Parts: sequence; structure tokens; C-alpha cells
Amino acid sequence: MKEVAILGSTGSIGKNTLDVISKNPEMFKVKALAANSSVEKLIEQIYKFNPKYVCVFDEKKRDELKKIVGKKVKITPGGIEGLCEMIELSKADIVVSAITGAIGLLPLLCAIENSKRICLANKEPMVIAGDLIMKKADYKKTEIIPIDSEPSAIFQSLGGYSPDHIKKIILTASGGPFYRFKGDISSILPEQAIKHPKWKMGPKISVDSATLMNKGLEAIEIKNLFGVDISMIEIIIHPQSVLHSAVEFIDGSIIAQFSNPDMRIPIQFSLTYPQRVVSSVKRLSFLDINRLEFFKPETKEFPALKIALYCGRKAGLYPAVLNAANEKAVELFLKGEIRFTDIANIVENVVEIYDRSKKPLRIDISEIIEGDLWAREKAIETARMLKSFVKGKR
Repeated sequence: MKEVAILGSTGSIGKNTLDVISKNPEMFKVKALAANSSVEKLIEQIYKFNPKYVCVFDEKKRDELKKIVGKKVKITPGGIEGLCEMIELSKADIVVSAITGAIGLLPLLCAIENSKRICLANKEPMVIAGDLIMKKADYKKTEIIPIDSEPSAIFQSLGGYSPDHIKKIILTASGGPFYRFKGDISSILPEQAIKHPKWKMGPKISVDSATLMNKGLEAIEIKNLFGVDISMIEIIIHPQSVLHSAVEFIDGSIIAQFSNPDMRIPIQFSLTYPQRVVSSVKRLSFLDINRLEFFKPETKEFPALKIALYCGRKAGLYPAVLNAANEKAVELFLKGEIRFTDIANIVENVVEIYDRSKKPLRIDISEIIEGDLWAREKAIETARMLKSFVKGKR
């Protein structure tokens, strides 16, 4: 019986994780739950799974939670400090990190310090500080098993082989909702961008998928997770989303992972690894697939991918600057303050400004945090200068 702490329990990954746990009660017990602000959903989870520790990131919601379940669970403070306190108190065997964005960095480092395994869906920390994270995990002998379908597929396809055996990693992308869009892509609205054709995800990652930024971030994540050069990662558009990624080895063999697009498969694998257990997920039949399509990504219409790969090659603080600028630009788009195409324009401008700046020779957590804050400020400044800034919100 493994005890599990879930960071981001009311989001898509968190809810799917709880579904997997509920179907394997002899293997897992929920020890701690953390949510951003969805108190009603969190309360439902508390009564169903009986965790010992709970955290709500939004401090304003803590009193509301405390009135209802304060005698049932230990509620830690809000914010990043509260998340870290919950992780330390729970002493869970497994921490599922399903937070969105760079705010997951310090809780992830805390989880590495206190847990035996991290099931990682929060890619941004691995993008901005992957080298530091992997070194700390290695020192603490903490396993990091990816949850996202593509990194999980690569992990499974590698089968324990070292980077020396790899010729190429084939990273697939659905293409998002607009890859075959006919019309003015700049006119796309937030409600259109968050409707992914294959996956049910949160707003931020759905927009990243729509711009193809998500695939650039994943390439940087994979570079850090598996210790490969980013030039060894080939990104392929695969609209059917049943081949989740593959590895080509130096002998010419290609090993891939196929399944129906259901996040419960990689989530369950990350929890049970190296074991595999029976799943309730619908099985994939090749006889039901009419065709498998693969295309080269179009970076002219979707420049975010090109910008992300540039930052991945430059390394240093570039990925942190990239990620922060993108997070702020997506936030502004979801609020209706900029156009869809402005997301990549803002990120590119911030990266260009950073290109001309004095870069630190030493990369540590304080430099990463400072670079993150700087990039967010520059993204806001750039947005204010854009002519496309929505009327009335200048």
C-alpha cells in the first residue's frame, strides 16, 4: 500500500489520478490533497478519499474550507509555502505533481526532498530548471516518472536503455484545434482555443497546444528528463493521437507506445511502475483505425514552436524566460486582452530583449526566479505596446 499526495487534485490530471486510485484501493491510499481554489470539488474529494492533509493555494478560500472540514483534516496555509508544508507533513511515498505553471518548481523540489517517487505532469519546472531538478533527484534517489502522454510514451519506449543507444526521439503532437484552420488565425477566441480535439485539459495547456508552444516546452522537458540533445528530438504532427511518441535506436529499430488518448493510462503506469495492472480504459484496436497520418509541423503559422526550440538550444536562463513570457501572454489572451497570434509575438519579443541583455554565467534557483519575474514584466510591457490590445483595456 503506497500513500499518495496529489498537487492539483481538482484539475484534469488530479481527477483522473483519483479515478485510478479508486479502482486500485489495495495498492494506493490518498494521504494529501492540494487544489488551487476549487473548494467545492476539494471538499467532495476529502469526504470520498479521507486524506489526512489538505492545502488550498488561494489563501482567501482557506477559511471557507476550514469551516466545513476543519475538524476532519489538517489544513496547511495557502500559497507555495503551504504546499511545501503539506508535502513535508504527509511524508507520502508518491507525490503527483499536477500543478500548472512555474509555481510548481519549489513544491517539486520539496517533494524530491521528502518522497520516493514523483509522478510529474507539471512540465514547466522541468523546462526552467530541469538540470537542477534531475541532479537533486539523483542525489536524493527520488524517481521521477512522467505523466504526460508523450514523455510517458518515451519513458516506456526507452525500456531502460541509456542515451547512448538512442538515435532519435520522435515526439508526436496532435496539432491542436487549429492545425488545419481555414481563415484568419488572429481572430481565434479563447473559447475556441481551449477546445482540444482529443484531450480534455485545463485552459492554459489547451492554449499552449493550440499555439504548438506545448510541444516546444515538451521538447525541452524531454531533453532534461532523458539527458539527450534537443537536436535528437523530432516533432511530428499526428492528428489521430494514438501513437503517443517513439524512440529510434542506433540499430534502426523504432519502439513506440500506442493507446487510445486517455490520461488514465500514463497516470496509472507512473503510479504502478515497474508493474503493470489491469485498466478500465477502452482498448485500442488497429482494425478500428482507418489511417495514421504524420506531418511536419508548420512553424510559419505557428511560430511559438520555433521560438521554444531556439530557447531549448540556447539553454541557460532562456527556457525560464520563454516559459514566463508565455505564461503571461496566455493569461492575457484568456482574459481577452490580446489576440491569439500576439502570444507568440510577445514571447518572441521578450526572448529578443533577453538576447541583447547581460546573461548570468551561473544558473541557480534565485537566478531562475529573477529571470521569471523579469520576463513576465517584459511580456506585460510588450502587450501594452501592441496595436491589437483590445479596445478599452489599453
